[in-house]
Amino acid sequence: MNLVTSFLIPAFLLLVLVLVLVLRPFIFPAKSAATSRRQMNAAIYREELDKLEAEHQAGVINSVDYEIAHAEMRQRLFQDTIVEDDREVAGSTKKTAIGLCIFIVVLSSGLYFSLGDVVRVAQKNSETPVTQEGVEKMVAEFAIKMEKDPSNLKGWAMLARSYRILGRNEDAAKAYARAGDFINSDPQLLADYADVLATNADGNFAGKPLQLINQALKLDPDNLMALWLSGTAAYSSGNYKAAVQTWEKLAKQIPADTDEARAIQGSIAEARSKGGLSSQAPTSVAGKSISGKIELAPDLKSKIKSGDIVMVIARKPGERMPVAVLKVAASDFPMSFTLNDSLAMNPSAPLSQLSEASIEVRISKTGMAKPEMGDLISSAQTVKVGASNVRLLIDQVRQ
Repeated sequence: MNLVTSFLIPAFLLLVLVLVLVLRPFIFPAKSAATSRRQMNAAIYREELDKLEAEHQAGVINSVDYEIAHAEMRQRLFQDTIVEDDREVAGSTKKTAIGLCIFIVVLSSGLYFSLGDVVRVAQKNSETPVTQEGVEKMVAEFAIKMEKDPSNLKGWAMLARSYRILGRNEDAAKAYARAGDFINSDPQLLADYADVLATNADGNFAGKPLQLINQALKLDPDNLMALWLSGTAAYSSGNYKAAVQTWEKLAKQIPADTDEARAIQGSIAEARSKGGLSSQAPTSVAGKSISGKIELAPDLKSKIKSGDIVMVIARKPGERMPVAVLKVAASDFPMSFTLNDSLAMNPSAPLSQLSEASIEVRISKTGMAKPEMGDLISSAQTVKVGASNVRLLIDQVRQ
């Protein structure tokens, strides 16, 4: 049995079932005669007259009112029962049944041919989702098309973004370069181009990447990507004060209760610590903090890899849910840290509301909240909120 037959047989049976249900009153007429409208009206008025007679005999209404009401009811009964009699069931059953059959068949056929037949539906259902290979193939075809139309600067910018999403930064840089003047007036494209160039240079922003960032900020001083890259460039060059100032401007544009905001505040805290700047939280994040140094046992230094994430976690003593979490990229040890209300997991329950907190540090390969085998960890210790000389030693491997 082929696909079309397997579809049409159930569809035909379903159509027959619908017709039987719709036409049931015409196919199986009622065995007993239905009550006519005249008979129903007569029965209703007879009941009303009986009630009126009972009220008169009980003395509820006097004789004058009784005669008036009785006369009005007789007149209404005569008017309602003199009309031509009819029945509760439909009349011409044969014509109605034929009309309904034709209507349903025509409607279903029209929907079938307008929405697509079973073959096309089956073909659509058999289509597989777009895969990574499919995306790369489309990008490759687009690149071939651009080679035939090199003057299409907007197309080169689109191709560069596609390469960037695929992680092909070398190709993305070449495509951005060929986009030429098209990107010079677009701060987002300038920032993206700078990010690609810095990535290809192993994080070095000197030269053209920094020029592109400054050009983007000149066009749009509040561009998020450009602000982040500008702060990162300042941090990489050791200008921690400029990094803090730039990132604080960025932080004002990010909703407070988000992972992005917490990450930025963590970077700000790290820059303050490395630059020996005041660790006081911004005025918008008032409250006590916990700060100190993170040290790494010498025998574990070989286990630190590029991209590892250092997580400093504060909890209310005796509870598992974190109150505040600082996430920063692993760098040279010892490294400074600061936990404050800007890193709160729940803004309504900030760190400053606690008198003391249990804190620990963990180095994760993934940055996930759930501890994983192979994470480097420290022992948890309880400290006073407001302490500034806390020492955390990473000396264990989670088994």
